[in-house]
Formats: sequence, C-alpha cells, structure tokens
Amino acid sequence: MMASPTATESETKRSTTVRVGEASGDRIRLSVYDMLIGMVYTPRTFFYRETLDGDALRASLSRTLLNFPMVSGRMKKDPDGRLSVLCDDAGVRFIETHASEPMPDHGPHHTAKKGINRYLSQVNPLQVVDGDTPLFTVKLTHMKGGGSVLGVSMNHAVADGSAYTRFMESWSKEHRGLGYPAPGHDRGIIDALAAPVAGDARPDNDHFTVTRRGRKSAYVARILLSSIAKVTTMVTTRFTAAELATMKDAAMADLASTERWVSTNDALTAHLWKVLGALRDRPGTSMEKLGLLADFRAFGGGAVPDGYWGNTVTNTRPEMPAAELRSRPLGEVAMAVRAGYAENTEEKIRQETAFLCAEYEAGRLKRVLPTMTLDKFENTIVINNWSKLPFYRLDFGAGTPFWYDVPALPTPWTVLIAPTPADEPGGRDVHMAVPRALVQTLKKQSWTDRFHCYADSGEASALTFGSPKTGG
Repeated sequence: MMASPTATESETKRSTTVRVGEASGDRIRLSVYDMLIGMVYTPRTFFYRETLDGDALRASLSRTLLNFPMVSGRMKKDPDGRLSVLCDDAGVRFIETHASEPMPDHGPHHTAKKGINRYLSQVNPLQVVDGDTPLFTVKLTHMKGGGSVLGVSMNHAVADGSAYTRFMESWSKEHRGLGYPAPGHDRGIIDALAAPVAGDARPDNDHFTVTRRGRKSAYVARILLSSIAKVTTMVTTRFTAAELATMKDAAMADLASTERWVSTNDALTAHLWKVLGALRDRPGTSMEKLGLLADFRAFGGGAVPDGYWGNTVTNTRPEMPAAELRSRPLGEVAMAVRAGYAENTEEKIRQETAFLCAEYEAGRLKRVLPTMTLDKFENTIVINNWSKLPFYRLDFGAGTPFWYDVPALPTPWTVLIAPTPADEPGGRDVHMAVPRALVQTLKKQSWTDRFHCYADSGEASALTFGSPKTGG
C-alpha cells in the first residue's frame, strides 16, 4: 500500500491518499449509461459499535483497488468528447478523525440524517473531469468511548448502487482474507447491446426524454435550489419481517381466485405507493406514476455478465388514476408493480441502449434525462429498492454495522428501501423524501397507522423525521 500523508495530518485528523502502488495506464471509456448519470457522488454511512482499525482498512483498501483500477483512477475527457477513466492509480482520499462525542444510538427512531455530512468527505463534482479529484473517498470517524463511522462516497458515473455495494463487499472480504470474484470493466459490453437492433432502433423512448436546450440546466438548478431551501424532509420508518409477512398475505388473499403471485417487495412497494398517493391527495382523474428502478443485468439475455461493474440501471413507470390507486385492493396494485418490473425484457434493454447510443452519436446525450426524474416534482413517485444489498454484512474485522444511513434527498417523492440489521433480519427500513409542507400532516397518528396498518396492535414503528428543519 502507498499512503501519502497530506498537510492535514495531526493527532486528531489524518488525511492520506491510498494507492495500489502500480498502474495499468488503461483508459476505460464510459458507457452511455455511465455518462447519462453525470458527475454526482453517492454518499453512504455505516455505523459500527466496535472501533475499526484505520491502518488495516487502508491496507486492505489498497489491495482491493488492484481489482478495481477505475476507483483509484481519474476522470478524463477524450479528444472526441467522450469521457474515460484513466487507470493511473492516482488514488482515493482517506480521512481518519476522532469525534468528541460518543456514538449515538442510531436506528429507525433516531436516524443519522441530521449532521450526517460530518461523517463524509465532500467532493466538488464540477472539478472531476480533467482534475485531480478522487472518484472515491473514505472518512473514518472514531467516536468517543468506542465505535466508528465509515463514511464513503463514490462517483456515480463509475458505478451504480449494486456495483458500489459490490466494491464495498469486496473490500470487506479482502480485509478478512476471503476470496471474491474479480469484476469486469469492459464498457464495450454495454454499447454492444444495441447492435442487434441498431437498424430498426426507435427515434424516441418511453422512459427517456431529450430535453429542450436549457431545460436540463433548469432542472439541475431546481434541484440545487431545493437542496439549499430544504424543501423536502426525510421520513424513515421500519417494517418488521412479521409485518411484511402479514402484508404479503393480505395481497395474496386479494388474488386468491386468480392464481397470480406477488413477492414481499411487490406488496411493500404497492403499499407505499397507495399510502403516498393518498398523502399527495391529487384529483381522482390525475394519473399517478410509479418510477421503478431495476438492474438490467438480469434482463439482457446473458449479454451483460453478472460480474460487470458499472451502471446497469433501467426504469419502468406503471400508472393508474389517483382515485383508482387509493381504492384498489393491495393485491391488484402489487400486480401492477410486478407487471411494471416485467416490462424489463431483453428487447426493451436493447432498444433503450440503441436509443442512448444514437443520442450520443447525435451529440444530444447531455440533454437526455430519465422521464421519471423530470416528473419527480409532478406526478411520479420513485422507488429504489436496495433491500437485497448486503449493507449489514460489511464486516471489517469488528463486526457488522448496526445502522446504515444516507443524507437527505433534495427531490420530493423519492423512496429508498433498505434491509434491516442482523439483529432484526427480514425487515425493511424505508427512507422517504416528502415535501416539508406535509410534515405536520404526517405527524398525526393516523398516518403512522396508515403506513403500519398490517402491524400487530402496539407494534407499529413510528415515523422519524430526519430533516434539520424538523429535528433529527
């Protein structure tokens, strides 16, 4: 490992650059899905009861980077305008610091969203391309009296949520001396998906919009303004395994005469759609849309191997009138959710990739946005289900995390579904960004009862409000 101390090193704060010590010099061109994301970073925090060993973490991170050369590289613009990652082993930033307060007892009733940025190393996304800006940062905070917070942030253009977590899981296994499969970085696999349909590719796409000049900039400005003005509040609640089982049973009972089947996640997604749709209280004839994110490696006919490491996220948007969403049985809404996921066929993915490749060739890819993203402020609730990701299996030699958290989201009606810790397996922690104007409404007991109408009496999890404006 090569760890180069910077000027900011003291007894309480140590900043280093972690490298492998050798560089391939490869230049990996981003795929159309990578470039679609932009230079935003995805921050995550993991809370450990026991204190992590910073020196050992830096050493294992260095070894892990050998298999993930893009993570320690730098973003470059190619002569033709396309973006690439130069695998030059420029390194990742690793900050180790000590806090003056003890470890908070975080959980669904006491989230970490208030003040969470203290656990993260911030990066300016405007300085990424052709700059010496790391694509991955680590901040290890040791709490007074024991315990550590591992805050990490990765550039979204190199990895989506699944790939990001795979890197973290690989690091965890490397740290403990366990084996793990090497990732694949060949971005040509993605663009090749378009080849079989390139001749008859559609000039438009149902799930992506080529924005008018200036509209994307206006949208980004709206996001920034929303973040500064804190127009959303994060609301967190936990659904236990028993509660989810009851919810799924209720959905299946609605479908008893149809011989159809829905999963636990289908039922939970449908339930959240129904409750949030009621909270929005839009006119009955208004169309309510549900943005469903999905990993298309499972739908590419084997063309994208499981080991591919990059961005492989697509989306679909089932819809129904607001009054119908509020009145239909849970099982029927869950079937609409399941049908939405089922739209992700091999043909759909190939046509989608062909569309994005054509927009890139035409010089318009920078103006392309997922339609559901544009509609977040209007008629779409976006649900990102991370419940199968191994957040609570990331053991760096001192046990697994007792809590996982993310910063507040600036766009309303965005929902993240996460797994629950090892001491409460099989549940789901749900993080929801809702307009701050609705917080007082949500604080009424009747809304907790709506969210947890499938819980046993007296066992419903409270709604926790994590915005700095409403308390942590």
